[in-house]
Amino acid sequence: MIAMSRYRESRDTDTLIADLVADLAPVRPLRLSHGIGLAFGSLALALAGVFLLVGYRADVVAGVPDPMFLLANGLFLLLGIAASVAVVVMSRPRVGNDHTGWAWALAMAALLPATAIAIALGGRTGSLTPDAALEGLDCLVMGGGFGLLTFAALVIWLRRGAPTSLERAGLVTGIAAGSFGIFAYALHCSFSDIVHIGIWHGGVVMLSALAARMAVPHLVRW
Repeated sequence: MIAMSRYRESRDTDTLIADLVADLAPVRPLRLSHGIGLAFGSLALALAGVFLLVGYRADVVAGVPDPMFLLANGLFLLLGIAASVAVVVMSRPRVGNDHTGWAWALAMAALLPATAIAIALGGRTGSLTPDAALEGLDCLVMGGGFGLLTFAALVIWLRRGAPTSLERAGLVTGIAAGSFGIFAYALHCSFSDIVHIGIWHGGVVMLSALAARMAVPHLVRW
């Protein structure tokens, strides 16, 4: 009787396992290179969109861009790359993964708004006039708009994976989207002033980060 009972328990367990796995299908593993390629593809679309819709600034077209423009936009590009890679890695969590590289890039880029605020408080700028503010709002709106391409690409990637911290994934996704968006639109923006760049271009990254921090957890439930 004892042997028969154990046999039935074994069969019940086997049946349960068979029922659980009956509907499973093989899933293609996430390749980090594909996620990074998706992020860079969104940046390429943003660059093409800026060129086709509003055109690039004259010094960029001439191949002699302003040094301040190169420095600031280079920081936004590095921040966008670091944040995008971090988001892609977050989609496939495992022990030993390091997601902190973007934070160092953010610390470097944060020097731009910090410097801008210091200069503005000292009254040593002409970039706070009403006309300049309108130009700044244009950068804020358009930079954020083009950043939506990267936001969408990274959200799609996160939905395919299994990030353990949706809030942090959202924050870093927003940083990546804002950085790539303003990097692309800065190729049109005619300002090379540190106050304009720090406040308005930096504002794109900050607002994108805050918006994505709230939106992504609702878009990437698993």
